[in-house]
Amino acid sequence: MDLSGWGRHPVYDCHVEHLRRREDLARLMDGSATLIARGNGRAYGDAALNPSLTLSMLAMDRMQAFDEQTGLLACESGVLLADILQTFVPRGWFPWVVPGTQLVTVGGMIAADVHGKNHHRDGGFGASVESLTLATANEVRQCSRAQHADLFHATIGGMGLTGVILAACFRLRRIETAFLIAESLATSDLDETLALFEESKEWPYSVAWVDCLATGRNTGRSVVSRGDFMARDELPTKLRGEPLRWRRRWVPTLPFDVPAALLNRSSVRFHNALHHRRHRVFGGLRPTHLAPFFFPLDGINAWNRIYGRRGFVQFQCVLPKAEGQAGVAQLLQKVADSGRGSFLAVLKLLGPQGDGLLSFPLEGYTLCLDFPMRPGTLDLLDALEEIACTHGGRLYLAKDACSTPERLRQGYPNCDSFNAVRMEANGGYPKFASALSRRLALDSG
Repeated sequence: MDLSGWGRHPVYDCHVEHLRRREDLARLMDGSATLIARGNGRAYGDAALNPSLTLSMLAMDRMQAFDEQTGLLACESGVLLADILQTFVPRGWFPWVVPGTQLVTVGGMIAADVHGKNHHRDGGFGASVESLTLATANEVRQCSRAQHADLFHATIGGMGLTGVILAACFRLRRIETAFLIAESLATSDLDETLALFEESKEWPYSVAWVDCLATGRNTGRSVVSRGDFMARDELPTKLRGEPLRWRRRWVPTLPFDVPAALLNRSSVRFHNALHHRRHRVFGGLRPTHLAPFFFPLDGINAWNRIYGRRGFVQFQCVLPKAEGQAGVAQLLQKVADSGRGSFLAVLKLLGPQGDGLLSFPLEGYTLCLDFPMRPGTLDLLDALEEIACTHGGRLYLAKDACSTPERLRQGYPNCDSFNAVRMEANGGYPKFASALSRRLALDSG
């Protein structure tokens, strides 16, 4: 079947099998063909695509155990974050780290070592993982920081290339309510935006939407949002009846591919100006339910169709803090000069690098931009990648669709160590491979 990531580019003809029981894995792995595990397909590029065999993990969706004293949840890797929230938010528990969508699997969150709005305080998702069950080419191993530690650290952020993650045990945190006190502040330029991030370090969660088409003295103007979970006695009276409210709600689906001509410089500029002005006028502190605060894009199913039938590519890099101001300014200037404004442009502050050998975050600023696939789009991405690398940055493999082996190794100095662990665990053969690993020459060592 034709298969793609969330960006709908590139598309590969893949043989797909569904793993329903752990006992079936040996049969599916029999032979010399390579394979890659796939969760809910929310990696944007080609990380979960393998023409010879793409193994869907969505049927491995059982929660196995939960410890009310420690907050440790054991579950299979195909469990969706949405189901964890549905089950545990009403009981007063929340994952330590969540990405920008709840429609991801536990295995996918581990493989990408996803980060959230609180990375500057709590690190990536891998920091909350106590142990995982990994099927390599010849055996199933229990991995943790104390057992097969090298394989554990290679699997966190390893994009599924060390083996098939079958199950995991990770920590949740207690919450008294499902609401945050949230504040949105409009800034005038990049200096003000970065200064506000620094002032917001005591807030557990922070993120900025950036007007990527603003130029001159307005370059980098943004809306910075920050939040913290509310205690029960802090809730307004009208919310105290259901402090841990969580209900599945009807979500509209975008029923068609939006014509590419509608997403242009003028429409993006109008949207950006309106969004910035609205928050400058109406911003401020208010109680906000965790769903729209953490997962705003989940408000529309199939929102990726807004970029048209040819799909889109996402550029996400992280720049060391010392290079943050200069690097982000240069990236935004390049986008503005190109006239290809990004409808979604997000800036976050990240904390120190975690334990994963290929984990994306490092201490600094991460900028995320979306671009419809059109003539010239890949040239723009190439230029943005060059700017990021020049400033000592790296690209996020869960979003990447077109980078090069040279830039991978420039940004990820642990590539050789990762591949050594990967190959040793699988008998010297890259049994677990993807279109991404081939494109980035990871399979050749």
